[in-house]
Amino acid sequence: MKISPLPLPDQKNYEYAYKLAYKLAGEQLGKVDIEEQCRKSGARHLVVDSQELIIIDYLNQSYQVTFPDIQVSLVGGGAEVPIKDKILILHYLTLAKGIPLANKFIAFKELPEGANYFKTFSKRSIEPLTEHFGREPHWLVDAADKLGGRKVDYGDVAVTISAFSRVPITIVLWRRDEEFPPRSNILFDATVPSYLSTYDIIVVCENITWKLVKFLKEGRAKSIGRLC
Repeated sequence: MKISPLPLPDQKNYEYAYKLAYKLAGEQLGKVDIEEQCRKSGARHLVVDSQELIIIDYLNQSYQVTFPDIQVSLVGGGAEVPIKDKILILHYLTLAKGIPLANKFIAFKELPEGANYFKTFSKRSIEPLTEHFGREPHWLVDAADKLGGRKVDYGDVAVTISAFSRVPITIVLWRRDEEFPPRSNILFDATVPSYLSTYDIIVVCENITWKLVKFLKEGRAKSIGRLC
């Protein structure tokens, strides 16, 4: 059965739109072979006390999806999962094709309709990275570590963060020099369209960006505190 990814909503009535998208994403996941999709996505299929579960890692945290009601929550409890994250998790589980990583980078504009979405993508993710990390790119490594990221050898500073186990995302920063201002880019494995829609990728990258900015601010505050 071919399952088409559902785009996240972009309309004024966000609360209603997200609830509808979550409901539809759950219905689509309910139509697939769960064990097969777990294999393709790198998730785990369990039955605990007669409760069917999927355990999946997203941005360095473990989540569970319960069946047949299709509810998404953090493993072990805790804060309510934002509905955008719930939708992304369901989309990933539904769309995952199980294709091995190509270990070949592509840019956002190379994604399906990426050129059309690039302005939105850049405004939500690339520009904030440049603004907050451009002058001090070394902070990126410490911030990414909190998302399970690792340093890689590209640009002046670069990290790779696994949004999902089959979706590595690489952020590259270049320092200001005599000819160019600081700049940044986000690169993807060439297989990423087999795991997330282009619009979902925008949302994932925006989420990563602002988590990194949050960790940056926390790290700076701690450094200032130690100096005082």
